[in-house]
Amino acid sequence: MSAFNPRELLETRADRPAAADEDELPRMGFFQHLEELRRRLVYSILSILVGFLAAWRWAPQLFEFLARPLREVLPPGQNLAYTTLTEPFMMYFRVALLAGILAASPVVLWQLWMFISPALYRREKRWVVPFVFFGAAFFLSGCAFSYYVAFPLVVRFLVDVGKPFQAVITINEYLSIATKLILALGICFQTPILVFFLARMGVVTERWLLAKFKYAVLIIFVVSAVITPSADIATQCVFAVPMMLLYLLGVAAAWLFRRRDASPPAAASG
Repeated sequence: MSAFNPRELLETRADRPAAADEDELPRMGFFQHLEELRRRLVYSILSILVGFLAAWRWAPQLFEFLARPLREVLPPGQNLAYTTLTEPFMMYFRVALLAGILAASPVVLWQLWMFISPALYRREKRWVVPFVFFGAAFFLSGCAFSYYVAFPLVVRFLVDVGKPFQAVITINEYLSIATKLILALGICFQTPILVFFLARMGVVTERWLLAKFKYAVLIIFVVSAVITPSADIATQCVFAVPMMLLYLLGVAAAWLFRRRDASPPAAASG
């Protein structure tokens, strides 16, 4: 039975001559790469800063929006707490920063593309608009799924576990859990984009991805166990099942838009 060898694909991609309609890949030195990375990081940070400044005025309203899943399950009259004088200010700062990151996500993805684009052929660079558009769409969709579906389930489970006790939930503790889950699922929702571009570049194929699906499931459940604050399997499945579906969506996209001009990947007997 033949097995897919990613290393041979990488070697084939690195050794193949550029097509007539493709420019030769530019050669950049180590310090040029560092300078390019610094430039893209500066642009990304500036875009997040602009989003942060725009959101700062609405930080109290944004926190009330984030706190809604908890307020719906707390007893009437019970409020969140803080333990130091600076905690409310730092909480509003982090809320505005989270909003800035979400608002600047298309710009950050654009800068990521600009950093990796020198290593791509000209026909691969044409995917910049789909990469930025679908990357931002999947990231924000993951954040929305976390806030509206996954996070309320986690909050309800944890509050139910602590019902025999008097709850003193601090604003920073709550915001830390909310931020972690929202951003983590937003990043996990990039799986179809990653799979698609790896397939377009010839690093993987849809058949290889399907053959390794059982390993992907294992990795997905490990990631779910890491990002969820509770240890129950039901909550972890809320995170794992969407990620498995996204993996399969990436496989479907890799098959649908696979390179028609690429020769079949080299196979090794095994």
